[in-house]
Amino acid sequence: MINVSKKQLKFLVVAQDLRISGTSEGVVSRSFIGRLRQVYPTAVIDLVYLKNHTNNDRLDLLPVDNISEHYLSNNIPKLVIWSNKIWWRIRGSSLNDAFKIKKYRRIISKIEYKSYDHVFLRSSGQEYETIRASSELPLLEKAIINFHDPYPVFWDTGSNRSPRRIEFAQFEEIWRIVKKAKVCLSPSQILSQDLSNLYGSNKKFHVLPHQYLADVFEMGKEKLIRKRKKKISISYHGALQLGRNLDILIRAYLNLINEIPELRDKTEFVFRLRGVGIKKLREKYSDPNLNFLKPVDLATSIMEQEKESDILIILDNCSTHSNILPGKAPLLASFQKPVLALSPDRSEIRRILKNEKFSAKCDDMEEIQLKLERLIKQCLDGNCMDDPFKDYFGLNNFKKELEELLEP
Repeated sequence: MINVSKKQLKFLVVAQDLRISGTSEGVVSRSFIGRLRQVYPTAVIDLVYLKNHTNNDRLDLLPVDNISEHYLSNNIPKLVIWSNKIWWRIRGSSLNDAFKIKKYRRIISKIEYKSYDHVFLRSSGQEYETIRASSELPLLEKAIINFHDPYPVFWDTGSNRSPRRIEFAQFEEIWRIVKKAKVCLSPSQILSQDLSNLYGSNKKFHVLPHQYLADVFEMGKEKLIRKRKKKISISYHGALQLGRNLDILIRAYLNLINEIPELRDKTEFVFRLRGVGIKKLREKYSDPNLNFLKPVDLATSIMEQEKESDILIILDNCSTHSNILPGKAPLLASFQKPVLALSPDRSEIRRILKNEKFSAKCDDMEEIQLKLERLIKQCLDGNCMDDPFKDYFGLNNFKKELEELLEP
């Protein structure tokens, strides 16, 4: 593993997703490392990267001193799979899951954690392998564990999945980890409050907002960018998942341009979508003002939104509440353009948007239409530069929150 001999402050980041392909966790984990370097320019920052894909993740763009990279296949032996068919029914736990976690634990257990002042364990996806693999390891004494979303998954209000028996055992496992970890944090104030209640912990769950830092990403390809066709371009780049209500937004926009013909002539709506249900949307809404395009790589998506979009859309889950902070929020905030966030009343994104003109209830078509109309007219009046999030995702706020959670 990594050998540390320098005298400065020493950080270790254990990450599972540093992809440049557009995943939210890839965006925020890479940016976290970049921000950490900005706050502590002379510190030693080492990286242990546990990945389950073979992408070229351009780790050379990350401002770290040493990298230990490990590929962990998702393949599970057939014997384990067949044994698990009986095991989980009897014991209420999963041999498949245990096999995967053991791979991560084997690597994490070899980390010379005592050499570091702080160890960041970053969660990823829905299985939290990096955090769960730390269970019962002495490394937890220095570990700062990051919950990017609620866990277990069924507890996420954007999920429609019912609880599974094995998840209650995983919940107990995380409860023990939370109890032993040095620090727990999430990117959302509401999520940190909910996690503290969920795990019955006297330990404070800190808040460290997601970040976006362009320096740790590739430049986009100009030739792949779609040039605007109308004076005002509205765009949504993202996935259709976890209760995001794109349908109501499209209907609100179509109502608007049908009621005000001038806005039909001067506006367009561009979608770069991933996920299921895209074909049905295209067939349901065939209006010429709607442009359903194929997804592009993250760098090109960033450049297209920065150069060609005027109003940017954030879709939160449309349940009774949303305690997550969408990973794309700091990216869109960096453009300093108007956003329209569709969210429930109790929502982290609504909490941090200081002006109500930038948010609408995700199930209220009349309000969505009204807010969209106002933002379009604001841009038509020549005022299409804005700062919806103020300094929330800025370096100063990140530094303040980071230093607070690192205090002994």
